[in-house]
Amino acid sequence: MRLDKFITRGRVVDLANNEMEGALEELLNLTVDRFPDLDRDMLLKGLLRRENTMTTYLGLGVALPHVRAKMSRRYVLAVGRSHHGIQYDGAKENEPVRLVIMLIAGEKTRDYLQVLASLARLLKEQDFIDSLVRAPDLDTLYARLFSGLGGIAAKPVPIAPSKVNRVMLHEAEKIARGTGCRTVMIFGDAFTGGFEAPKWTPLIKTVLVTRNLSEAEDHPGRYSDTIQVRSFSNQRLAQLRSAVLVALTRGLIKFTDHVCCVGGIAGSNQFDTVVVVDVEKEFKTLLTGHADLLPEDVKPEVLERVISVATELAVEGREGRPVGCLFVLGDSAKVERTTKPLVLNPFYGYKEEERNILNPFMDETIKEFSSIDGAFIIRGDGVVEAAGALIQAADRNHALPGGLGSRHAAASAISLAADCIAIVVSSSTGQVTLFRRGVMMPLSEKKVMD
Repeated sequence: MRLDKFITRGRVVDLANNEMEGALEELLNLTVDRFPDLDRDMLLKGLLRRENTMTTYLGLGVALPHVRAKMSRRYVLAVGRSHHGIQYDGAKENEPVRLVIMLIAGEKTRDYLQVLASLARLLKEQDFIDSLVRAPDLDTLYARLFSGLGGIAAKPVPIAPSKVNRVMLHEAEKIARGTGCRTVMIFGDAFTGGFEAPKWTPLIKTVLVTRNLSEAEDHPGRYSDTIQVRSFSNQRLAQLRSAVLVALTRGLIKFTDHVCCVGGIAGSNQFDTVVVVDVEKEFKTLLTGHADLLPEDVKPEVLERVISVATELAVEGREGRPVGCLFVLGDSAKVERTTKPLVLNPFYGYKEEERNILNPFMDETIKEFSSIDGAFIIRGDGVVEAAGALIQAADRNHALPGGLGSRHAAASAISLAADCIAIVVSSSTGQVTLFRRGVMMPLSEKKVMD
């Protein structure tokens, strides 16, 4: 969604206050003056209540306070810049807030979490934030913000394709046609600064796989779709299985398809690998005679988000230490009957919107609670029902490969007992594994130990 239509020059200001409450009052004064049907005091209370419940600090000196309100408009944005920095309890030590992006959303707006996620993604780009903070005046700040919200902010200059890359892409298209592939996946993380996207034949669907969605914005119309998957290693096509899984759940490809994949070593600026994937063979063991990989009540974007968070935990750990955790997704009513709490539920009492895994501010919360023994129980629409849940389902008929522990056994058992998907992050190997109907599928390889 383009967010530029929700911002105007009149709601961009240099802040005088050096405290968050005063900064919010300044932004609300700008907003309520333009929209008198909004209740300034109620909005301020709602914003402060959310800040007390969960920090809206994104990092890089940016805060994204947000609240819902009764209004006919879908969204209203107001932006404040602080030259001296705002001291804020939710920020990291010695990292004052330099930008406050206030979002007010209508109560009936349905894509609220998706808009929050889009804003959060944009506001985590260091170059973009620096360009706003260092803007010489508010007119320049507004122009840069407007461009960024419209998806046309300045990006690194794409790398012109070398002779090798041109040959690889040309041959990949020939291979795709010759093997009956209707889809070509381009693994864009092989390039550090983006690359000049090829003009593909309209008969072949092209999907960009990348950890950075701005790469797709550089070449609008060149790709049929984009899949955001984080690479868990620098090896070739490390995102392949997760990308194919996401494409399946979105309906971009079918189980009967062949997919041509083009990639290279991450950051090498060169394509060097072409692989044709037989989707049915790749996922045959996981389907075990069924055609529904995704449980009926699970939204594709929720599965994507869980995979993303699990991969981040596998790559980064928590505070420099490896962590292991288990996510159970879907059929939550039946799952709850086969679990019991190991600790007091840290998500109890919060609004569903605040504890939805699609909410970008849930990332740090999930990572923080990943150290708790037990599983995360997540509804198919993304609402996190519980953390620290003990799985009591029994599975005596499936033998897991050697070296797998109690988390994997619990994941296998619960995926048989309920119509759900279980995803495990191994604390010892960093491997991410998906379970469906008791069948396991590694989504990443084990880390190579020194």
